[in-house]
Amino acid sequence: MRIDIQREDLLKPLQAIIGVVERRQTLPVLANVRLELGDGLARLTATDLEVELVASLPCQVTEGGDITLPARKLLDICRNLPDQSQIQLQVDGERASLRAGRSRFTLATLSADDYPSIEDIGARETVRLPQGQLRKLIERTHFSMAVQDVRYYLNGLMVELEPAMARMVATDGHRLALAEQAIDTGVEAPRQVIVPRKGVQELLRLLDHSDEGADLELGDNHIRVKLGDVRFTSKLIDGRFPDYRRVVPEATETPATVNREDLRHALLRVSILSNEKYRGVRFLLDGGTLKVASHNPEQEEAEEEVSVDYAGAPLEVGFNAGYVLDALGALDDEDVRLTLRDSASSGLIQGVDDQTSRYVVMPMRL
Repeated sequence: MRIDIQREDLLKPLQAIIGVVERRQTLPVLANVRLELGDGLARLTATDLEVELVASLPCQVTEGGDITLPARKLLDICRNLPDQSQIQLQVDGERASLRAGRSRFTLATLSADDYPSIEDIGARETVRLPQGQLRKLIERTHFSMAVQDVRYYLNGLMVELEPAMARMVATDGHRLALAEQAIDTGVEAPRQVIVPRKGVQELLRLLDHSDEGADLELGDNHIRVKLGDVRFTSKLIDGRFPDYRRVVPEATETPATVNREDLRHALLRVSILSNEKYRGVRFLLDGGTLKVASHNPEQEEAEEEVSVDYAGAPLEVGFNAGYVLDALGALDDEDVRLTLRDSASSGLIQGVDDQTSRYVVMPMRL
Protein backbone atom coordinates (compact mmCIF):
# COMPACT_ATOMS: atom_id res chain seq x y z
CA MET A 1 0.00 0.00 0.00
CA ARG A 2 1.18 3.53 -0.78
CA ILE A 3 0.01 7.14 -0.63
CA ASP A 4 1.47 10.50 -1.61
CA ILE A 5 0.27 13.38 0.54
CA GLN A 6 1.32 16.84 1.71
CA ARG A 7 2.55 17.14 5.31
CA GLU A 8 -0.21 19.54 6.43
CA ASP A 9 -2.96 17.33 4.98
CA LEU A 10 -1.78 14.38 7.09
CA LEU A 11 -0.84 16.37 10.19
CA LYS A 12 -4.28 17.95 10.76
CA PRO A 13 -6.29 14.68 11.05
CA LEU A 14 -3.52 13.08 13.09
CA GLN A 15 -3.70 15.93 15.60
CA ALA A 16 -7.49 15.59 15.72
CA ILE A 17 -7.45 11.93 16.76
CA ILE A 18 -4.21 11.58 18.76
CA GLY A 19 -5.83 12.53 22.08
CA VAL A 20 -7.37 9.10 22.61
CA VAL A 21 -4.07 7.23 22.17
CA GLU A 22 -2.77 6.43 25.65
CA ARG A 23 0.98 6.24 26.17
CA ARG A 24 0.58 3.06 28.20
CA GLN A 25 -1.69 0.46 26.65
CA THR A 26 -2.73 -3.03 27.70
CA LEU A 27 -2.91 -3.99 24.03
CA PRO A 28 0.09 -3.00 21.86
CA VAL A 29 -2.11 -2.33 18.83
CA LEU A 30 -3.94 0.45 20.72
CA ALA A 31 -0.74 2.53 20.67
CA ASN A 32 -1.11 2.57 16.89
CA VAL A 33 -3.29 4.46 14.48
CA ARG A 34 -5.16 2.51 11.84
CA LEU A 35 -4.65 3.65 8.24
CA GLU A 36 -7.11 2.49 5.59
CA LEU A 37 -6.51 3.46 1.95
CA GLY A 38 -8.86 3.14 -0.99
CA ASP A 39 -10.70 5.09 -3.72
CA GLY A 40 -8.68 8.28 -3.28
CA LEU A 41 -9.45 8.42 0.42
CA ALA A 42 -7.43 7.76 3.57
CA ARG A 43 -9.14 6.97 6.87
CA LEU A 44 -7.28 7.29 10.18
CA THR A 45 -8.67 5.65 13.32
CA ALA A 46 -7.55 5.89 16.96
CA THR A 47 -9.22 4.29 19.98
CA ASP A 48 -8.67 3.35 23.63
CA LEU A 49 -11.70 0.96 23.65
CA GLU A 50 -13.82 3.68 25.33
CA VAL A 51 -13.52 6.51 22.81
CA GLU A 52 -12.96 6.17 19.06
CA LEU A 53 -12.00 8.95 16.64
CA VAL A 54 -12.03 8.54 12.87
CA ALA A 55 -10.73 11.18 10.43
CA SER A 56 -11.08 10.93 6.66
CA LEU A 57 -9.10 12.86 4.08
CA PRO A 58 -8.73 12.81 0.29
CA CYS A 59 -5.29 11.86 -1.00
CA GLN A 60 -3.47 10.26 -3.90
CA VAL A 61 -3.72 6.53 -3.27
CA THR A 62 -1.32 4.57 -5.43
CA GLU A 63 -2.11 1.24 -3.78
CA GLY A 64 -4.86 0.55 -1.24
CA GLY A 65 -4.61 -1.42 1.97
CA ASP A 66 -5.18 -1.52 5.72
CA ILE A 67 -2.45 -1.33 8.39
CA THR A 68 -1.65 0.18 11.80
CA LEU A 69 1.30 2.51 12.48
CA PRO A 70 2.83 3.87 15.73
CA ALA A 71 0.56 6.86 16.38
CA ARG A 72 2.78 9.25 18.32
CA LYS A 73 5.91 8.50 16.29
CA LEU A 74 4.02 9.19 13.08
CA LEU A 75 2.67 12.43 14.52
CA ASP A 76 6.10 13.57 15.75
CA ILE A 77 7.64 12.87 12.35
CA CYS A 78 4.97 14.92 10.58
CA ARG A 79 5.29 17.76 13.09
CA ASN A 80 9.03 18.04 12.58
CA LEU A 81 9.11 17.86 8.80
CA PRO A 82 9.48 21.19 6.96
CA ASP A 83 6.30 23.02 5.95
CA GLN A 84 4.76 22.00 2.63
CA SER A 85 6.78 18.75 2.58
CA GLN A 86 5.51 16.09 0.20
CA ILE A 87 5.25 12.75 2.00
CA GLN A 88 5.42 9.33 0.37
CA LEU A 89 4.25 6.55 2.69
CA GLN A 90 4.66 2.96 1.58
CA VAL A 91 4.04 -0.31 3.45
CA ASP A 92 5.86 -3.52 2.58
CA GLY A 93 5.29 -6.50 4.84
CA GLU A 94 5.80 -5.55 8.50
CA ARG A 95 7.58 -2.28 7.79
CA ALA A 96 6.43 1.12 6.62
CA SER A 97 8.77 3.59 4.95
CA LEU A 98 8.11 7.32 4.98
CA ARG A 99 10.02 9.66 2.68
CA ALA A 100 9.92 13.44 2.54
CA GLY A 101 12.64 15.33 0.69
CA ARG A 102 15.94 14.10 2.10
CA SER A 103 14.30 12.50 5.13
CA ARG A 104 13.61 8.78 5.36
CA PHE A 105 11.99 6.85 8.21
CA THR A 106 11.20 3.17 8.70
CA LEU A 107 8.39 2.29 11.12
CA ALA A 108 7.24 -1.04 12.55
CA THR A 109 3.64 -1.95 11.77
CA LEU A 110 0.99 -4.23 13.26
CA SER A 111 -1.82 -5.96 11.43
CA ALA A 112 -5.17 -4.16 11.29
CA ASP A 113 -7.05 -7.44 11.70
CA ASP A 114 -7.03 -7.15 15.51
CA TYR A 115 -7.70 -3.42 15.63
CA PRO A 116 -11.05 -2.75 17.38
CA SER A 117 -13.63 -0.61 15.57
CA ILE A 118 -17.19 0.57 16.11
CA GLU A 119 -19.14 0.87 12.87
CA ASP A 120 -22.84 0.67 13.74
CA ILE A 121 -24.01 2.04 17.10
CA GLY A 122 -27.70 1.30 16.47
CA ALA A 123 -28.66 4.99 16.64
CA ARG A 124 -32.15 5.55 18.05
CA GLU A 125 -32.10 9.37 18.04
CA THR A 126 -30.30 11.77 15.71
CA VAL A 127 -30.12 15.52 16.34
CA ARG A 128 -28.32 18.21 14.36
CA LEU A 129 -26.86 21.10 16.37
CA PRO A 130 -24.51 23.95 15.45
CA GLN A 131 -21.05 23.14 16.77
CA GLY A 132 -20.96 26.42 18.66
CA GLN A 133 -24.15 25.59 20.58
CA LEU A 134 -22.97 22.08 21.42
CA ARG A 135 -19.60 23.40 22.59
CA LYS A 136 -21.29 26.06 24.71
CA LEU A 137 -23.45 23.47 26.49
CA ILE A 138 -20.38 21.39 27.32
CA GLU A 139 -18.23 24.37 28.37
CA ARG A 140 -20.89 25.53 30.80
CA THR A 141 -21.22 22.18 32.58
CA HIS A 142 -18.24 19.83 32.17
CA PHE A 143 -16.18 21.24 35.07
CA SER A 144 -18.74 19.89 37.58
CA MET A 145 -18.17 16.23 36.64
CA ALA A 146 -16.83 14.01 39.40
CA VAL A 147 -13.30 12.59 39.20
CA GLN A 148 -12.97 8.85 39.92
CA ASP A 149 -16.00 8.84 42.21
CA VAL A 150 -17.21 5.42 43.39
CA ARG A 151 -20.62 6.58 42.16
CA TYR A 152 -19.50 5.88 38.60
CA TYR A 153 -22.54 7.58 37.06
CA LEU A 154 -21.22 10.94 38.35
CA ASN A 155 -17.93 10.56 36.41
CA GLY A 156 -19.51 11.90 33.24
CA LEU A 157 -21.83 14.41 31.65
CA MET A 158 -25.55 13.73 31.38
CA VAL A 159 -27.01 14.59 27.97
CA GLU A 160 -30.79 14.92 27.88
CA LEU A 161 -32.86 15.34 24.75
CA GLU A 162 -36.49 16.44 24.86
CA PRO A 163 -38.71 17.24 21.86
CA ALA A 164 -37.97 20.99 22.15
CA MET A 165 -34.86 21.08 24.37
CA ALA A 166 -31.28 19.85 24.57
CA ARG A 167 -29.83 19.87 28.09
CA MET A 168 -26.57 18.90 29.78
CA VAL A 169 -26.03 18.38 33.51
CA ALA A 170 -22.97 17.50 35.58
CA THR A 171 -22.52 17.04 39.32
CA ASP A 172 -19.92 15.70 41.73
CA GLY A 173 -22.29 15.66 44.70
CA HIS A 174 -21.07 19.01 46.04
CA ARG A 175 -22.16 21.20 43.14
CA LEU A 176 -24.27 20.94 40.01
CA ALA A 177 -24.08 22.67 36.62
CA LEU A 178 -27.00 22.74 34.19
CA ALA A 179 -27.17 24.27 30.71
CA GLU A 180 -29.95 23.97 28.17
CA GLN A 181 -30.74 25.09 24.65
CA ALA A 182 -34.22 25.41 23.13
CA ILE A 183 -34.13 23.51 19.84
CA ASP A 184 -36.37 21.22 17.82
CA THR A 185 -34.59 17.93 18.43
CA GLY A 186 -37.11 15.74 16.64
CA VAL A 187 -37.12 13.13 19.41
CA GLU A 188 -40.50 11.74 20.39
CA ALA A 189 -39.75 10.98 24.04
CA PRO A 190 -37.16 12.36 26.50
CA ARG A 191 -33.87 10.46 26.51
CA GLN A 192 -30.95 10.64 28.95
CA VAL A 193 -27.43 9.26 28.44
CA ILE A 194 -24.19 9.72 30.42
CA VAL A 195 -20.99 10.41 28.46
CA PRO A 196 -17.76 9.50 30.33
CA ARG A 197 -15.23 12.16 31.29
CA LYS A 198 -12.64 11.31 28.62
CA GLY A 199 -15.26 11.35 25.89
CA VAL A 200 -16.45 14.78 27.03
CA GLN A 201 -12.90 16.15 27.06
CA GLU A 202 -12.13 14.83 23.57
CA LEU A 203 -15.40 16.13 22.14
CA LEU A 204 -14.76 19.56 23.63
CA ARG A 205 -11.33 19.58 22.00
CA LEU A 206 -12.84 18.79 18.59
CA LEU A 207 -15.69 21.31 18.62
CA ASP A 208 -15.26 24.91 17.50
CA HIS A 209 -17.44 28.01 17.90
CA SER A 210 -18.80 27.97 14.35
CA ASP A 211 -22.33 27.44 13.05
CA GLU A 212 -21.20 24.32 11.17
CA GLY A 213 -23.50 21.41 11.89
CA ALA A 214 -22.75 18.58 14.29
CA ASP A 215 -24.81 15.39 13.93
CA LEU A 216 -25.46 13.88 17.36
CA GLU A 217 -26.52 10.22 17.40
CA LEU A 218 -27.57 8.25 20.49
CA GLY A 219 -27.49 4.46 20.50
CA ASP A 220 -28.15 1.98 23.29
CA ASN A 221 -24.52 1.88 24.42
CA HIS A 222 -22.75 4.61 22.44
CA ILE A 223 -22.94 8.26 21.47
CA ARG A 224 -21.62 9.43 18.11
CA VAL A 225 -20.96 12.96 16.83
CA LYS A 226 -20.09 13.63 13.19
CA LEU A 227 -18.10 16.81 12.57
CA GLY A 228 -17.30 17.18 8.90
CA ASP A 229 -14.43 14.76 8.17
CA VAL A 230 -14.10 13.66 11.81
CA ARG A 231 -16.31 11.09 13.54
CA PHE A 232 -16.36 10.82 17.34
CA THR A 233 -17.77 7.74 19.11
CA SER A 234 -17.82 7.05 22.84
CA LYS A 235 -19.22 4.36 25.07
CA LEU A 236 -21.91 5.46 27.50
CA ILE A 237 -21.85 5.02 31.28
CA ASP A 238 -24.41 2.43 32.26
CA GLY A 239 -26.20 3.99 35.21
CA ARG A 240 -29.03 6.23 36.31
CA PHE A 241 -28.22 9.90 36.74
CA PRO A 242 -29.61 11.57 39.90
CA ASP A 243 -32.83 13.58 39.61
CA TYR A 244 -31.24 16.98 39.15
CA ARG A 245 -34.60 18.78 39.30
CA ARG A 246 -34.84 18.02 43.02
CA VAL A 247 -31.45 19.65 43.62
CA VAL A 248 -31.99 22.97 41.85
CA PRO A 249 -33.50 25.47 44.33
CA GLU A 250 -36.53 27.52 43.38
CA ALA A 251 -35.80 31.18 42.70
CA THR A 252 -36.91 33.40 45.59
CA GLU A 253 -38.58 36.78 45.43
CA THR A 254 -35.54 38.43 47.01
CA PRO A 255 -32.42 37.26 45.20
CA ALA A 256 -29.19 39.23 45.38
CA THR A 257 -27.97 40.80 42.13
CA VAL A 258 -24.25 41.53 41.84
CA ASN A 259 -21.73 42.44 39.16
CA ARG A 260 -20.11 39.18 38.05
CA GLU A 261 -16.58 40.53 37.66
CA ASP A 262 -16.68 42.40 40.98
CA LEU A 263 -17.68 39.21 42.79
CA ARG A 264 -15.19 37.08 40.89
CA HIS A 265 -12.23 39.32 41.70
CA ALA A 266 -13.28 39.61 45.35
CA LEU A 267 -13.43 35.80 45.60
CA LEU A 268 -10.02 35.42 43.96
CA ARG A 269 -8.44 37.75 46.49
CA VAL A 270 -10.21 36.44 49.57
CA SER A 271 -9.59 32.79 48.71
CA ILE A 272 -5.82 33.41 48.94
CA LEU A 273 -6.13 33.19 52.73
CA SER A 274 -8.73 30.43 52.83
CA ASN A 275 -8.00 26.92 54.06
CA GLU A 276 -5.90 25.37 51.28
CA LYS A 277 -7.71 22.04 51.49
CA TYR A 278 -11.34 23.14 51.73
CA ARG A 279 -11.13 26.66 50.22
CA GLY A 280 -14.10 27.80 52.30
CA VAL A 281 -15.31 31.41 52.24
CA ARG A 282 -18.18 33.12 54.11
CA PHE A 283 -20.86 35.13 52.39
CA LEU A 284 -22.47 37.73 54.71
CA LEU A 285 -25.40 39.37 52.95
CA ASP A 286 -27.02 42.43 54.48
CA GLY A 287 -28.80 45.21 52.62
CA GLY A 288 -26.74 46.58 49.76
CA THR A 289 -23.50 44.88 50.80
CA LEU A 290 -22.10 41.38 50.36
CA LYS A 291 -19.11 40.66 52.59
CA VAL A 292 -16.87 37.82 51.44
CA ALA A 293 -14.50 36.61 54.17
CA SER A 294 -12.04 33.80 54.78
CA HIS A 295 -9.57 32.56 57.39
CA ASN A 296 -7.08 29.70 57.70
CA PRO A 297 -5.42 27.59 60.45
CA GLU A 298 -2.55 30.14 60.64
CA GLN A 299 -5.09 32.70 61.96
CA GLU A 300 -4.82 34.76 58.78
CA GLU A 301 -7.94 36.52 57.54
CA ALA A 302 -9.24 38.32 54.46
CA GLU A 303 -12.41 40.29 53.81
CA GLU A 304 -13.90 42.07 50.81
CA GLU A 305 -17.11 44.06 50.36
CA VAL A 306 -19.11 44.02 47.14
CA SER A 307 -22.14 46.16 46.33
CA VAL A 308 -25.32 44.15 45.71
CA ASP A 309 -28.98 44.75 45.05
CA TYR A 310 -30.71 42.85 47.88
CA ALA A 311 -33.84 43.55 49.91
CA GLY A 312 -34.11 40.34 51.95
CA ALA A 313 -33.23 39.49 55.54
CA PRO A 314 -29.53 39.34 56.56
CA LEU A 315 -27.96 35.90 56.19
CA GLU A 316 -24.61 34.15 56.38
CA VAL A 317 -23.54 31.03 54.47
CA GLY A 318 -20.26 29.30 53.59
CA PHE A 319 -19.21 28.01 50.16
CA ASN A 320 -16.21 26.47 48.46
CA ALA A 321 -14.64 29.43 46.65
CA GLY A 322 -13.48 27.30 43.73
CA TYR A 323 -16.99 26.05 43.01
CA VAL A 324 -18.41 29.59 42.95
CA LEU A 325 -15.53 30.81 40.76
CA ASP A 326 -16.12 27.99 38.26
CA ALA A 327 -19.77 28.98 37.98
CA LEU A 328 -18.98 32.67 37.53
CA GLY A 329 -16.35 31.85 34.92
CA ALA A 330 -18.86 29.86 32.86
CA LEU A 331 -21.35 32.74 32.67
CA ASP A 332 -21.22 35.63 30.18
CA ASP A 333 -23.66 38.00 31.87
CA GLU A 334 -22.47 41.31 33.30
CA ASP A 335 -24.64 40.77 36.39
CA VAL A 336 -25.51 37.52 38.15
CA ARG A 337 -28.32 36.58 40.48
CA LEU A 338 -27.61 34.75 43.76
CA THR A 339 -30.43 32.86 45.41
CA LEU A 340 -29.45 32.23 49.03
CA ARG A 341 -32.06 30.97 51.52
CA ASP A 342 -30.15 30.24 54.72
CA SER A 343 -26.88 28.82 56.06
CA ALA A 344 -28.01 25.21 55.53
CA SER A 345 -29.38 25.51 51.99
CA SER A 346 -27.68 25.29 48.60
CA GLY A 347 -27.02 28.48 46.68
CA LEU A 348 -28.24 29.06 43.12
CA ILE A 349 -26.19 31.16 40.68
CA GLN A 350 -27.68 32.38 37.38
CA GLY A 351 -27.14 35.10 34.84
CA VAL A 352 -29.60 38.00 35.00
CA ASP A 353 -30.17 38.18 31.24
CA ASP A 354 -29.41 34.61 30.14
CA GLN A 355 -30.98 32.06 32.47
CA THR A 356 -30.35 28.99 30.31
CA SER A 357 -27.54 28.02 32.70
CA ARG A 358 -27.92 27.32 36.42
CA TYR A 359 -25.31 26.48 39.04
CA VAL A 360 -26.00 24.96 42.43
CA VAL A 361 -23.37 24.99 45.20
CA MET A 362 -23.76 23.08 48.45
CA PRO A 363 -23.14 25.06 51.68
CA MET A 364 -20.09 24.53 53.91
CA ARG A 365 -19.72 24.76 57.67
CA LEU A 366 -16.94 27.20 58.53
